[in-house]
Amino acid sequence: MAVTASMVKELREMTGAGMMDCKKALNETNGNMDEAVEYLRKNGQAKAEKKAGRIAAEGLVKASVKEDKVAAIVEVNSETDFVAKNAEFQSFVDAVVEQAIDTKATDMDGFMAEAWKADTSKTVQDALTEKIAVIGEKLSIRRFEKIESEGCVVAYIHGGGRIGVLVEAEADVVNDEIRACLKNVAMQVAAMSPKYVSRDEVSQEFMDHEKEILLAQAKKENPNKPDNIIEKMIIGRLNKELKEYCLLDQVYVQDSDLTVAKYVEKVAKENGANVKVKKFVRFETGEGIEKKVDDFAAEVAAQAGM
Repeated sequence: MAVTASMVKELREMTGAGMMDCKKALNETNGNMDEAVEYLRKNGQAKAEKKAGRIAAEGLVKASVKEDKVAAIVEVNSETDFVAKNAEFQSFVDAVVEQAIDTKATDMDGFMAEAWKADTSKTVQDALTEKIAVIGEKLSIRRFEKIESEGCVVAYIHGGGRIGVLVEAEADVVNDEIRACLKNVAMQVAAMSPKYVSRDEVSQEFMDHEKEILLAQAKKENPNKPDNIIEKMIIGRLNKELKEYCLLDQVYVQDSDLTVAKYVEKVAKENGANVKVKKFVRFETGEGIEKKVDDFAAEVAAQAGM
């Protein structure tokens, strides 16, 4: 049976697989659509191995929260933004975050070896491999984190999945106002990317390293100033840095008259509550991954045999 462009288009829409993969599947199955879908699925392992060297730096961050107490956040990567917007891929990421919220694993190896919640005859790795076959790109479940809290945990997703944040707090009152407060803190984390919750988390090693850098800068800028003046300059500059690095010390972006700590304290007082921000997790899609710059024209020419 002759394979037509409309058949390739239909299979691509059904599976999200690449155009050339769809054409090959239809040729191999004599145009039978159901068999072509199965062909794409069965060739998942070969596809996964073939695509393993590619760079997957696009994708989505998603989070889920259960009853204010348990939350999970995941990053799942794809090669292209086109796939990241694909409903098939987004549905898979939803399933991954639901896997993460119930996981007992503490690292990625354990997570990937777990039984897949949606079909326990498979592992998470098996489900990923099948999805690579269907979508036709290298995909990667890059990382996850789960928080179980005795207080309250909230999630915030920014930019349609570009950045995701979890914020956990100790709280003896959990109501809509407290949740909204913590959501605003999560938005602050997304926007300002702090390194620590408070100065209590900053290691002496980090402080010593920063002082060393600031000392070198200050002496270069002010070679004639005495050491006691240089020391005061360093303390001032280090305090300024810590106000940027530590979430609770940051100026609250929605009210510059307050720090984040003062904002949380204000909302807690208004609700007769004791609230203490304990932890945050911030994932940004593709951070730390070197993205490949493609020559699209060259790729089209190569596929056309030009």
